[in-house]
Amino acid sequence: MIRAVIFDMDGVLVRSEQFYNQRRSDFLRLHGMELPAGFDATGSNDRAVWRALVPGDEALRERLRLKYLTYAREHRPPWRELLAPGVRETLAALRGRGVATAICSSSRRAFVEDFVATAGIGELLDALVTGDDCAALKPDPEPYRCSMARLGVSPDETVVVEDSPIGIRAGRAAGAYVCAVRQEAGVPLDQGEADCVIDGLREVLALLG
Repeated sequence: MIRAVIFDMDGVLVRSEQFYNQRRSDFLRLHGMELPAGFDATGSNDRAVWRALVPGDEALRERLRLKYLTYAREHRPPWRELLAPGVRETLAALRGRGVATAICSSSRRAFVEDFVATAGIGELLDALVTGDDCAALKPDPEPYRCSMARLGVSPDETVVVEDSPIGIRAGRAAGAYVCAVRQEAGVPLDQGEADCVIDGLREVLALLG
């Protein structure tokens, strides 16, 4: 019996990855740099992204990373415009069925809380687990294990909803049933390790039986 559904945030509840890539590109240009061709940070975390962008100079990397945190606060995502279809309806339907819900994201807590507040879904969530709450991040299973512990459920009672290979791997390693949300045409994500692939969030409800 499914007692909990845990959602990744970016790429699942909010279609934000294209916005993030454009924001990184704009920031790097301000500092005389270019985003590498084909760069993809889907499912990754802040420090891993900057290790990939500036691999050879740790001091420069950290200076840019800290400047980017300020830049990102000044250039917030338009959350309402980027909200995935069916978010509120799906969360409300799960709440109506007595199924616990959580967001499990590698993003910083303030960032996740900003999304939740702007989207107006706080009352439909039972827990938030963020990159500030875990010693290890996805693809390590710790974030999903932490989420399940906070909800008081076991892996066999849990559905994880993800998009990226990194997140899918984390959910599978945590022992949950992992459902991947199919991405828009032109977004090359390998979702082959997921237990199932759906076209929209409302389809999660059909998994509850």
